[in-house]
Amino acid sequence: MKKVCVLGDGQLGRMLRQAGEPLGIQVYPVGLDADPTMVPYQNAVITAEIERWPETPFTRILASHHAFINRDVFPLIADRLRQKQLLDELNLPTANWQPLDSFADWPKLLAKLGHTLIVKRRTGGYDGRGQWRITSELTDLIPDDAYQAAIVEQAINFNGELSLIGARNRLGKMVFYPVTYNLHQNSILKMSVAFANPHEILQANAESMLATIMAKLNYIGVMAMECFVVGDKLLINELAPRVHNSGHWTQNGASISQFELHLRAIMDLPMPSPAVFANSVMVNLIGMSYNCDWLTESLVHLHWYEKAVRAGRKLGHLNLTHQNSLELCFCLERLTTTLSVDYASAIEWAKAVLLSEGIN
Repeated sequence: MKKVCVLGDGQLGRMLRQAGEPLGIQVYPVGLDADPTMVPYQNAVITAEIERWPETPFTRILASHHAFINRDVFPLIADRLRQKQLLDELNLPTANWQPLDSFADWPKLLAKLGHTLIVKRRTGGYDGRGQWRITSELTDLIPDDAYQAAIVEQAINFNGELSLIGARNRLGKMVFYPVTYNLHQNSILKMSVAFANPHEILQANAESMLATIMAKLNYIGVMAMECFVVGDKLLINELAPRVHNSGHWTQNGASISQFELHLRAIMDLPMPSPAVFANSVMVNLIGMSYNCDWLTESLVHLHWYEKAVRAGRKLGHLNLTHQNSLELCFCLERLTTTLSVDYASAIEWAKAVLLSEGIN
């Protein structure tokens, strides 16, 4: 039986393991408590579910393993400065940016990038952590250890956010899912909407950009590209060299999920273009307890992560799939009573996107 070790044992590793079972692939997510004697890593293919995996003697062995796919790509993409340098090298559109070297640089940075800036640590800092939105009056909020360890971006006044999930295999073949419209609240992805028939121009532009990146890096597997929609243009926000939260809808809305597609790509299995047969909505379940009322809806597929409930933590997601966008809207309306009140605006956003067939 084929074997894959995953650096990291969060929900993405769990879903990769679930996707591997029907393919006859044993997937071993590896976290802080992994027992090396129970993981047959010597003849396994190594991948990762996160850019910064737990640091242990065993994960250091896996990170230097000869069969670690994209071993040299992870350090590059995980560093936002190097990621931005890559986009500039490829002449791909992204927000204007500069490295953050010292407190004395603020007048120059504000003059060059604008009055409102986004500061991001070069490594780590997902779901809003390690990031700050500042103006000239708020520069004192930046901690001392962020200098020479962060970048500064121009704040973008965008019309919407979307992502593209694509995959590339060892032979250079690439396939893509439809672009996904995303809503973030408190810097955490709250809801995603994807269409079986996406906006042709946005889809073509996004595919061209992601294809350029994957080819340059000789990348193998699934990669996610998050973008801002600014008028009729796309600006690349960030890249993720792995399966991604905004691609969870593919578990029920596509013939091949992003998790299966990643395994196919890294294991040199056939990689046809996934068929997307309906429109989909993904609802992230954040900081809430399990509610069996979600299961009363026939369109709802529940994916629960079995993690301890904590405010701001992703604990599961709901996938809704149907060919008729109105049916998805009706289902979202009925779900309102099963979700906390802070989901009301996200549901209205998703309904608006569904009924307008995208943000354009």
